Amino acid sequence: MKRAQPTPPAHCTFDPEDWLRLAICWHPVARACDIGPAPVKAVLLDEQLVIYRIKGQVVVARDVCPHRGVPLTLGFHDEEGIVCPYHGLRFGEDGRCNRIPSSPDQPIPAKLHLTSFAVEERYGLIWTCLAFDPENPQPLPVMPHWDDEGFQQINCPAFEVNGFAGRQVEGFLDVAHFAWIHTETFADPDNQRVPDYNPQETAFGFIADYWSSVGNYPASSEFRAPEGFQWLRHFEMHLPFTATLTIHFPGDARLVIMNAASPVSSRITRMFAPIARNFDLHVPVEEVHAFNLRVFEEDRLMVETQRPERLPLDLTLEAHIPADRSSIAYRRGLKKMGFGDFFLV
Repeated sequence: MKRAQPTPPAHCTFDPEDWLRLAICWHPVARACDIGPAPVKAVLLDEQLVIYRIKGQVVVARDVCPHRGVPLTLGFHDEEGIVCPYHGLRFGEDGRCNRIPSSPDQPIPAKLHLTSFAVEERYGLIWTCLAFDPENPQPLPVMPHWDDEGFQQINCPAFEVNGFAGRQVEGFLDVAHFAWIHTETFADPDNQRVPDYNPQETAFGFIADYWSSVGNYPASSEFRAPEGFQWLRHFEMHLPFTATLTIHFPGDARLVIMNAASPVSSRITRMFAPIARNFDLHVPVEEVHAFNLRVFEEDRLMVETQRPERLPLDLTLEAHIPADRSSIAYRRGLKKMGFGDFFLV
């Protein structure tokens, strides 16, 4: 298996040093259920990728045949790998070339193997790391309750946002916009006050416990929390672009949403949203998919029209209000990782 050298691709939209900081982290590129033997295209950090499954193994590699540069996602598959449509070279486990039709009896040179990347399959997603460092591997984000008994695992279809991943993640962490943006799905337009909360720094980013009277039942639902019930929303930020939200419903009911923002480029983000819950297990998953998409669609216009497009890490460049504690903690965390104001165009 030929590992890729950690260099930004041609026409990269990120600063080279910041691309490298992002490339050492894990990012999702596909739902596991969407990956089979056939080649599937994905883009991460401007890198064109091909993804396929062979004999139980998932391969993520550069979407280019090392022979004459044809995208392998134009090809097809057989039982032994994916086949380039130009000259029929076939690639199997670990991205290794295992067949050259025009020279079937000749040894296969290592130069013909694909340039592949580290892969993990977790939370129903395929994660990859473009600049994996075996001496100092970065941890995968953690999703609460995903493997716990009694919890249903749901993986919503991915969708794209024409905005920077940092802006989208910051919106997911924001609690002050509920009463203005999410009134068609779950929030009360008359419940605008944001009680105090205090993010706590962690090894992976920060956590924040936000208590309020803002409910989380769908606006169309007849269910309501008991009088005076305080909802706990537990946020866990895994820098740079993955966050989880655990919502404590009345009783022992829990809903966990992972917001995994995969940076296709500096201006396009592919969203993945695994969900775990231990209630309403009879509700069809298609209804969960639809509701989740409605919530994210409510945010779309804000994320896609924010200016500057990227995220100012210099806190003096934008005004802040007390409800922005998570936003400030997020920007400080990114700054601590070494990112400069590249998040600002």
